[in-house]
This record gives sequence, C-alpha cells and structure tokens, in this order.
Amino acid sequence: MTQRLTMLLTAGAVLLLSSCQQPASKKVATKREASKYFNDPVVTHKVDSVLSMMTLDEKIGQLVLYSSGWDKTGPSMNENYINDIKAGRCGNIFNAFTPDYNRKLQNIAVEQTRMKIPLLFGYDVIHGQKTIFPIPLGEAASWDLNTIQKTASAAAAEAAAAGIQWTYAPMCDISRDPRWGRVTEGAGEDPYLGSKIAAARVHGFQGTDLASDTTVVACVKHFAAYGAPEAGRDYNTVDMSMRKLRGVYLPPYKAAVDAGAGTVMTSFNDLNGVPATANHFLMTDVLRNEWGFNGFVVTDYTAINELVPHGIAKDEKDAAALAMNAGVDMDMQGGTYSKYLKELLKEGRVSKDEIDNAVRRVLRIKFRLGLFANPYKYFNNERDKKLTYSKYHLALARQMARESMVLLKNDKETLPLKKGQRIALIGPLAGSQRDLLGSWHAAGDWKINKTVKEAMEDQFGRKNVQYAKGCDLQGNNRSGFAAAVSAARRSDVVVMVLGESAEWSGEAASRAHINLPEVQSELLKAVHKTGKPVVVVLMSGRPLALQKEVPMTDALLEAWFPGTEGAPALADVLSGKYNPSGKLPMTFPRITGQIPIYYSAKNTGRPYSKTGKEQKYRSRYLFTPNTPEFAFGHGLSYTTFSYTGPKLSTAKLAMGDTLHVSATITNTGNYDGTEVAQLYIRDMVGSVTRPVKELKGFRRIFLKKGESKTVSFDLTMNDLSFYRKDMTWGAEPGDFKVFVGGASDDVKEAAFTLVK
Repeated sequence: MTQRLTMLLTAGAVLLLSSCQQPASKKVATKREASKYFNDPVVTHKVDSVLSMMTLDEKIGQLVLYSSGWDKTGPSMNENYINDIKAGRCGNIFNAFTPDYNRKLQNIAVEQTRMKIPLLFGYDVIHGQKTIFPIPLGEAASWDLNTIQKTASAAAAEAAAAGIQWTYAPMCDISRDPRWGRVTEGAGEDPYLGSKIAAARVHGFQGTDLASDTTVVACVKHFAAYGAPEAGRDYNTVDMSMRKLRGVYLPPYKAAVDAGAGTVMTSFNDLNGVPATANHFLMTDVLRNEWGFNGFVVTDYTAINELVPHGIAKDEKDAAALAMNAGVDMDMQGGTYSKYLKELLKEGRVSKDEIDNAVRRVLRIKFRLGLFANPYKYFNNERDKKLTYSKYHLALARQMARESMVLLKNDKETLPLKKGQRIALIGPLAGSQRDLLGSWHAAGDWKINKTVKEAMEDQFGRKNVQYAKGCDLQGNNRSGFAAAVSAARRSDVVVMVLGESAEWSGEAASRAHINLPEVQSELLKAVHKTGKPVVVVLMSGRPLALQKEVPMTDALLEAWFPGTEGAPALADVLSGKYNPSGKLPMTFPRITGQIPIYYSAKNTGRPYSKTGKEQKYRSRYLFTPNTPEFAFGHGLSYTTFSYTGPKLSTAKLAMGDTLHVSATITNTGNYDGTEVAQLYIRDMVGSVTRPVKELKGFRRIFLKKGESKTVSFDLTMNDLSFYRKDMTWGAEPGDFKVFVGGASDDVKEAAFTLVK
C-alpha cells in the first residue's frame, strides 16, 4: 500500500465509522436523509483521495463484477478472474460466500494489488441466506411490515456472517401477470403495498449502520417495469404509457431509493423501445436527477452484452458505450467494460468524468460498508456458526411462514382440524423437502427441512396421519390413485398438498397456463368423490387458476413456498395453534385467459354488471365471469369480523387538508384473530380515467373473540393525487368514495367532495 493511501485510511478509519453510525431507532426513510446517508462529505473526501491515485485500468476494474463458481468440494474461482483481481482489473465478486473462501479472495485484493482496494462481495439473498423465509410474494401476503423488516434483517445478518456485503434485493417490480415466473420475488400487483414492503426490506437489509457487520447494502431491482413483459414471458418487451409507468410501476422503486438503498440493478427488458441498460431516461433523468439517487447502478447478468441481440447496439463495444452513457456504473459478468472502456475513452465515445463518477459511486459504497477500515471484518467463522440457523432466526421463519399463509376458502368450518381426527395426507408435495424453499433460496439447505408429513405427524400424532403420495407433480402416472383413495376412505378428513414445483417459478420460469397440472387435478377429483371433507394446501410461487378445483374443496389454504420452517408452520395453521391472517397481494384468476386481471382496473364506457337482464354489448367474456376466483386483499380467518361503515371527519375536504377516516371492527366469531383492515379510494371523475379502487392504507389488528377496536386512517393530498392530463402530479376537486373492509371486494363505503 502506498504511504499516502495508508495515512489516508488509517487517519480516517475512526471518523469514517463514527460518521456511519446513527441512533438505533432512526430509519433512513426520506430522499433527503438517503442523500445525506450516501453522500457524507467525509466519505466523499476519502473517495476523491483514493480516486486521484488510481490508474485508468484500476478505475475500470472497480466497475467490473465477476462470478465465483461452486463445485463438489466447495466454492471455486476461475483462474483468469484471480489474475484480474491481482492486476486490479476486477473489484467486485458475486456468488462467493463462506468466511474462509471470501477471506482468501479479499487477501488477494488488499495484499497483492497496488491500490489494495477491498473487494465487494454480492449474492442473491432474496428471502434468506441459510435460514430461508417464505418467498417474497408469500411475505407480502402477511401485510406485516414489521416482520418483513425483521426477516430482511435476519437474512442480512446471516449473509454478512458468510462474507457477503451486498444483496440483490429487494425486487420492486409490480406485476399483474402471474404467468411471469418472477412474481414469486416481488410484492404483487399493487404500487402502494409494494412501496411499503420495498422500504421495509431496505430498512431490514441496511439497518441504520452499513458499517455494521450484521448489515448488507440493498440492490433495488429490476429498474424498470420488468414485471410487465408482453405475454408474461421473461425478458420480453415492455411497452406502456408514461402515465402507467409513473403511476403504477415506478413508485416501489422510488420508495426503496427514498429508504436509502445503496444500489440499483437494471432490468433485462426494453421499455418503449429502449433497453433499460441503455436507457438514459431511466438511469440518469429519473433515477439520479429526479430522485437524487447517490448509489451505484449495476446491470443484471450480461445485460450489456444483450444490447446486441436487442438490436440497439451493433456489437459489444457499442453496447458498453451505450450503457456507460446511460448512467450504468458496473457491468455484471459481461466483461464489456473491462474490454472496451479504455478504448472508448480514447475514441471520445465515453468521458473521463463518466468513468470517474462511476468509480466514485462504487468506492463510496465500499467506504460506507467499512471495508477500507477493516476489509476482513465480515469473515468470521464464529459469528457465522452463531447466526446461521439460530433459534431466533428459525422462530422468526416459523412466524413469518404462519403469517404468510392465506385461507382462501373454509366451508362448514372444515379448518382448523379437530383433535383426534383421522387424517389422510395426500399429494406430491406432502413428502417434499426441496420444494419448501422455493426459488432463489441462496445457500439454504433443503435437507434440514421437515416435510409436511413429518410436521403433521409431530402435530397430530403418527397414528392419526395416513400418508399416500397419490401422484407426481406432473406426468401420466396414476398408479398411486388407488392408495390415495383408500387412505381417504379410512379417514375423517383429507389434507391434500398440491401445487407447483419450486422450479416452476422464478427467473426463466414463465408458464403459458397457470392451472394445476392435470394429474393433480384428477387426483383431487378421485379423492373428492369419496365424500370426505377435503382440505387443499397449495404450494406455489404465483397465483394459480383454479376454477375447476375450487368446487372440489371444502377448505383451501395458500401456503406459497414457506421456507425452512414452512412445514411446522403449516401444521400450526391446520391445527388451529395459529389462526391464519394472510391476505392476497395478487389476484387469483379463474382461468389463465382472464390475465391480466387486477383489482385496480379502470371502468370502460360499457362496464359489465351482472344485474337485471343480460346485456351482450358490454366489456365481458362470453362464457367466463369478469370477476376473479379470489380478489386482491382476500383472506379468511377461523373467526369472523364485522365492519361498521367508514366515518369521515368531513364531507367536504378543502384542498390541502387531511381527511380522517375511521371504522370499528368487531371479532364476531369464536377464535381470537388478526385482521388486516384495508382502505381504498375512488376518484369518481378526473381529467383522465381513474381506477375503480386504489389501496391507500391498511392496519393489522389483533382482536380477541367478541372484542371491538376502531381503526383510523389519514388521507392526504398525496393520496388523492395522480398524473393528470398534462402529466403534472396533483389532486383535482371533485367527488370521491372511500372504502374500508377486509378485501378489495368486501368493503363498506362513504363519500366526500374535495373542494378548492
């Protein structure tokens, strides 16, 4: 290390760490605070000092991200990448973890290079590192921001202990097409709920001190509108109006940026003809200039190279120029910056300032993480062993899994299961360990999971549970049907665990039909014919189209892919030890042909209403209702809740004032339970058409049986605002409706007028 750099880092280490620390109760929650958090003047001075000593090759190296590998004996690294690290041509690594392995790589960077700049290690810690929590869509179904923040914090702690400082989460892509496999990674269809969850996950990952050895820097992905590909096919074209982009798809990304997220990832798709990785409007005009983002932008895997088949770049050199000029700081795995930036600079196609600014952004994050002060602090085997699968993390995983489960149907109080009942446990997922974790389960070890069968035997007693697989997830083998039917006939109640393989959702896992595979549907039909009460537990990474199956069930529980503690959590719910409280974050269609289907649609000039005489010339299907199987926000409980109509503080709200809304909720059933009260609005007349409902608030409340509580909401001008005809943001005077209830299609309403 040069003497100047040694003095710089040593003198500033204590000051740097103190500047990173904030009171434990404080959250980085606003754009103003986020800007301060990532643009500290002390850090800026240090970054500029380091930058001034770097060669062009070393600068470009900080903009390069390469992947580690994994073989039968553990993590491994391409020898060429090792040489690049030694030469200062690679400053960042992903898919590398375990303290000892990452320490060896870090040692190369800080002991064998001229500038001795630490490596930044990233990994896809999407819903846990080793302790795996429910898939993000499942977590979203809890509507529990506090617990979601806790699971992100726990995931960060385990990841940091394994030598990771950077996670490629949260995914903030709104999606209204469940054919798209990556709905599993997001928060569903609604921008309000998605924004709240995005901020909660950033707070959880990053905490209040990035220099802590239990936090990691978050990466907001995929910027932007990746969740709206044509036909629901991954990586496909996205084409939408600016009003829809700004009003529906951008808000969760902005919420994550405002919460202080340190990095952003480009999306694979094009947007209105320009791929995101070459999109100056997104990366510079919106992200940096409008939102004040001060972190760095990284591509998704080889996204710069893919500008060539997109047809916007003639070759990879051209692609590198487009990405850099758009505002993309780091190239993930593509090698285009490493190969071409130096040449592009000589040709004047990129500028020195662009390269320097990109390097500044990367170095700033490394300083904020405390890597310059102590590049080895994340590599601690003792802490790794202590945190991984800790009692607290496992208990949190079980609680999150319980909260994520959504009771979709429960006729004749089939659930909870009664003590002493003989249970036939049937289905291809009842004995699966691997599928419980879902996609993107990081370093999670599926072999430690209890199966649903084992958890049910623990909960209900082995003698009370008869297991029959029945069939595989798909295929034509029906040889197990007879044993399943026989088990059902000998039982008091049947629990069937059906759904998807974990591999059927996630990246590159789009489905043209999101129905249950035919062999599973036929197994359900055969068991249903026995006349025994049938409980279907669904495991899936997306909403499924179940028009055929729902009538054959007495109870239906969506469990998603619930994670490491998912099976015991499921047994808790089925037994009644936990009363389900989940609500759908995404609409369930009846059939695939209804897609896209979402609660906040707009009216048409010929809206269809099934009242009175049938009308042909309306916006409708010929043989299928317009309505979904299960609406956004739907979710039952073992108890029941009643709502009073919403009370408003005024019937005439002055522009600029706040409307206070309240409603009383009573637990009218026989169990204690948690309800998620939801607030929606409708702007009746606008300068542009408005949705029939928009979520603007929610409250999770616990009520003992017979207990009543009043929930209150405040509606501000921001809640009533939208992108008007001239694309300015604001509210317009006129009539509004307010809805409060337990689901988007189960509400009581009131009205007010917004006046000038």
